[in-house]
Amino acid sequence: MANKNLTSAKRAKNDEFYTQFGDIQKEIEAYLDYDPDVFRGKVVYCNCDDPYESNFFRYFVLNFKKLGLKQLITTSYKPSPIANTQLELFCENDKPAKPKGRPKVTANKFIINNVHDIDSDGEFNLKDVAKQLKANKHNEWSPLEGDGDFRSAECIALLKQSDIIVTNPPFSLFREYINQLFDFNKKFVIIGNMNAITYKEVFPIIMENKMWFGPSISSGDREFEVPDSYPIAAAGWRVDNEGRKFLRIKGVRWFTNLDHGRRHQPLPLMTMKENLKYSKHKEVKGKRKYDNYDNYNAIEVPFTDAIPSDYDGVMGVPITFLDKYNPDQFEIIGMTKTWFGTATKKYPPQIQVNANGKRSEVTKLNDGATLRLSSPPTDQTYYVLKLTDFLNIDLCGDQ
Repeated sequence: MANKNLTSAKRAKNDEFYTQFGDIQKEIEAYLDYDPDVFRGKVVYCNCDDPYESNFFRYFVLNFKKLGLKQLITTSYKPSPIANTQLELFCENDKPAKPKGRPKVTANKFIINNVHDIDSDGEFNLKDVAKQLKANKHNEWSPLEGDGDFRSAECIALLKQSDIIVTNPPFSLFREYINQLFDFNKKFVIIGNMNAITYKEVFPIIMENKMWFGPSISSGDREFEVPDSYPIAAAGWRVDNEGRKFLRIKGVRWFTNLDHGRRHQPLPLMTMKENLKYSKHKEVKGKRKYDNYDNYNAIEVPFTDAIPSDYDGVMGVPITFLDKYNPDQFEIIGMTKTWFGTATKKYPPQIQVNANGKRSEVTKLNDGATLRLSSPPTDQTYYVLKLTDFLNIDLCGDQ
């Protein structure tokens, strides 16, 4: 199921999750390992990033020459909880100072064309950038006419002149954001929740091999800074010594159409017979055969490492399979979602039986792949239909 924290964010439109500098650095440098010139001569646009608060801006401006960038553009959204509060936010470490005073509401545009050691102290750092922006030498720092929305005419104009888009887009607008990138045929590296691939606007792009997961995150959770106003009502949050709020988010992935080495690594597999005999998963080991879905012409493979190497038919795999997906080894042909339209049958209303024994009439069996059971389970939700028990398989989430 979708991550609780990000689901709440979508509902409340709390979209301000500030990506950590180290996570950005690790991801971008993985592309450099595969192609050292991937950013050379390119215009990078961070179109959801105020430089005062964005570690995307910090990473790219500090590595401007190393990457060989032609230009770096960042635009912010109005209002921002941090934007315009103080130039001292251009600090030398990898995180901004906590703002003081009441923030202004101007959306900004920063265009970096050149960077150098302006104060001649022997090294280039963010103080040099701040001084160059103040002096307006080779670079531009100006307010936007509008609110900085990535869908606005002035932001689209900047998008058109850019080569690679790198940012953390608003979670609640992820569909629109992805569509815009493809409408303008842009290369991109963006961060979001892995369950976004189940959207009917997003999955076909994955299936057609036009977008894939990035190389640096394949499991676990990641920590994001959130504004002071963000309601903390979930596990995995903390406040640091300077009063900043941080929240750990599960199911985070990078989405990209830049090639990388991990994408072409073959996934080592055992045969079906070997899996049934030696698998580390109790759901597979010791079974006579793999289960078949009742409403799809496919076998159920509950774990990516349980994919049988000698089976050429259709398999239902967890969403985390995409962390290991090699397009030279596998073909994605569909999804077990109602909107995709490949189910072989439609069920009438059924009785849902929760693990605590509570019963209710639902139609959830049509929401995904189902397994017919010989007897009801004792520790999970199942469904009863005409004296036959079914288990609805949710293929979303970390495994």
